Amino acid sequence: MRKIISAVAVATLITGCGNQTGEPEQKAAEAKPAEPVTLTVYSARKEHLIKPLFDMYTEKTGTQIQYITDKASPLLSRLKSEGENTPADMLITVDAGNLWKAAQDGVLRSVDSDALEQNVPANLQDENNQWFGLSIRARTIVYAKDRVKEGDLSTYEGLADANWKGRLCLRTSKKVYNQSLVASMISNLGEENTEKVVAGWVDNLATDVFSNDTKAMNAVQAGQCDATIVNTYYFGRLQNKTPDANLAIFWPNQEDRGVHINISGAGVTKHAKNPEEATALLAWLSSEEAQQQFAQLNHEYPVNAKVSATEEVKSWGDFKRDALNVSEAGRLQPDAVKLMDRVKYR
Repeated sequence: MRKIISAVAVATLITGCGNQTGEPEQKAAEAKPAEPVTLTVYSARKEHLIKPLFDMYTEKTGTQIQYITDKASPLLSRLKSEGENTPADMLITVDAGNLWKAAQDGVLRSVDSDALEQNVPANLQDENNQWFGLSIRARTIVYAKDRVKEGDLSTYEGLADANWKGRLCLRTSKKVYNQSLVASMISNLGEENTEKVVAGWVDNLATDVFSNDTKAMNAVQAGQCDATIVNTYYFGRLQNKTPDANLAIFWPNQEDRGVHINISGAGVTKHAKNPEEATALLAWLSSEEAQQQFAQLNHEYPVNAKVSATEEVKSWGDFKRDALNVSEAGRLQPDAVKLMDRVKYR
């Protein structure tokens, strides 16, 4: 889907100055309006999550932004097939694994920006500056308040214990968010220990896996199971839609590595026609002004430490975050997929 955001060019009137004899040194001329730059963005974030930001930037700078939205995989394939003929100046996508793959596939370029370095923590950016996180989501445990006590919960690994037999719901392993979670566990726990944990999850399933996080939470609410693992923004959406839902968030692994976090993020494409302008947009997206919008639009946490989460998100409580560089989610994703296949996590 293609949208074009309009901008108004500002004309500047330039007049010549006369000399002492009254003869004009140059003819007075009205300068032509400067042509506004048009950036093209490929975005795996949905339109309602990016358009307000693009509107703000266009109003602020006059830069026009043309964007195409699709899922991450088709956009990456498109960039690869277009090569140097691509119109795209920037790629925005979700999950660090997708960003890592884009860098590995050679469709992004390194950028030099002091603002990005200051605004985005080191563990939420590519070591070669090819992509930067723009918003944070935690993948955590949601449970039924009437059937589970907080003391019954501890860690992701704890959900593999025998006392959770027939009480766990999970989203499919085919979704990149679960692949990144398992990849982070491989990095933290080692492959052998992670395989035991994931096999325990599968043994404890109350029902078949679900296609998305919302369905998994609805199953908990309906009593089909007692707990699940979801991205926090899905919980926020459910709270808005069903304020009386009998569900709560639990932050696991607070005594060790912390909660698994992931990002949405962006990079400037290798064959960008407007690399400087695209870098300026990327830097602005990490700014306090833009980060406030990120926090409000999708119940996410801002990457910029100077910006607070919304009051609703803050009401879920503070928690320790896993400090692992999110690029590990990409590097170890193939191993995570193979591991989940071995234990028949569908």
